[in-house]
Amino acid sequence: MENGGLILLIFLAFLFAWVLNRVRKALRFGPVAYAGVMITFAIVMLALYTQTQR
Repeated sequence: MENGGLILLIFLAFLFAWVLNRVRKALRFGPVAYAGVMITFAIVMLALYTQTQR
């Protein structure tokens, strides 16, 4: 069942990217802001994932 969390994490990442893409079009974000949000999201998700593995 340990892979279930990783699959959920990947699904949430795709969902987040899809929502962020729609928000970016609505708010007219530049590519730098978009990349910054994605990097922040990746760091937070990796931190949460490593916390749950302990």
